[in-house]
Amino acid sequence: MDLLMQYIVTGLTVGSIYALLSIGFVTIYNITGILNFAQGEFAMIGAMTCITLVNAGVPMFAAIILAILITAVIGFIVERTAILHARNTSVIVLIIITIGLSTFLKGMGLIVWGTNPKQLSPIIKANPIQFMGAVINPQSIVIFIILFVLLAVLYVFFEKTYIGSALRASEKNPRAARLMGINTSTMSALAFTLAAALGAIAGILITPITDATYEMGFLIGVKGFVGMVIGGMHSIPGAVAGALIVGLLETFSGAYISTFYSDAIMFTVLILVLFLKPNGIFARASGERV
Repeated sequence: MDLLMQYIVTGLTVGSIYALLSIGFVTIYNITGILNFAQGEFAMIGAMTCITLVNAGVPMFAAIILAILITAVIGFIVERTAILHARNTSVIVLIIITIGLSTFLKGMGLIVWGTNPKQLSPIIKANPIQFMGAVINPQSIVIFIILFVLLAVLYVFFEKTYIGSALRASEKNPRAARLMGINTSTMSALAFTLAAALGAIAGILITPITDATYEMGFLIGVKGFVGMVIGGMHSIPGAVAGALIVGLLETFSGAYISTFYSDAIMFTVLILVLFLKPNGIFARASGERV
């Protein structure tokens, strides 16, 4: 029972990191229709930038805020330089562009930060907590809290603010949104900026648990994408639930079968979901009156 609870806590911790990346995927996809496979690299840039600032003597919380802002600016620049002028091309071309961006950003990370793993102190320094036989790292609690706070903030943002409504309108009907005076190009830039900030938060949160490297973004980015597809590509809560499932699958398959097969099992589940529920297991049915 103790081990079972420990696996659940570990799986939810890992899944929460994937969930932050899934939210970024959903945000960009729902507003621009683009699958941004460079999302994981935003996590790498955020983590590495935060470590660099802390090592330079910047206080931890100031370094976190600055790293998120810097990563958000990079997300904005990426959209303005690589995505904006290719918006009217095919989906395949856009996917190839984002894969190229991922490779470019990873290469820049290698040049700037090198190959050695980097460490970051825990955001909150406290002793581990015993809960129902499981040992919970305080960093895991920080991750859970930030995930749920971000979900609440994003709900209010998208449902209760003008900019959030404009973003949703740009996704539902871009042509109608333009006729209503909404600048869909600006909304696209905002989506990439927001997704980059979310990626940076994920990278910063996971680094005290596992060291950061220039290539850390690819794997967590892929698993964030898988979580989004499993949960539902049009729903932030669904994507979060899907990412948590991915985290639990990875943990339990590694514990009871083999870590060697955990990724294969995850992709097998992904294929089954695509066969049985292509829109995601938490996607809501929708209809349109004509």
